[in-house]
Amino acid sequence: MLTMEDIIRDGHPTLRKVAAEVVMPPSEEDKQILSSLLEYVINSQNNEIASKYGLRPGIGLAAPQINVSKRMIAVHVTDEKGVLYSYALFNPKIVSHSVEKAYLQTGEGCLSVDEAIPGFVPRYARITVKGINLNGEEVKIRLKGLPAICFQHEIDHLNGVMFYDLIDKQEPLRPIDGATAIER
Repeated sequence: MLTMEDIIRDGHPTLRKVAAEVVMPPSEEDKQILSSLLEYVINSQNNEIASKYGLRPGIGLAAPQINVSKRMIAVHVTDEKGVLYSYALFNPKIVSHSVEKAYLQTGEGCLSVDEAIPGFVPRYARITVKGINLNGEEVKIRLKGLPAICFQHEIDHLNGVMFYDLIDKQEPLRPIDGATAIER
């Protein structure tokens, strides 16, 4: 089981690398790594388990965050209607996105970043993601709201991008023109 000890922190070189594609079909080791990412996110949202093991709660985790530079992400998040999006994906790609932007009103956080970094992170309001699940099946997911933001944050990790790279350095808390503010 992954714990906070396994998560590398800001400044570690792996977080700035472009992660390698996972060769299909995935090895047993890669399947185990991907399963453990999803297990962490689910466990971190369970108050009892999280407090027992000192897990910081998260809604997504990417393989580079545990020092594995491969294209794997796990997301476990509910949208504003309470619909659960729980996915563990190999080689996820954003295949289409809206012109319209969105951002989290509270700003974003990251399990690899220990301090709060205030600022609005511009994201696409709607995206479509394709990837391969643990059963080797291609999935195509249409997302909006918090799930869309979460997937973009995790896919950025696969490209060596940190959320704070996208914050306006001059005016971090200036609302983003024409973008929808999403409450968490």
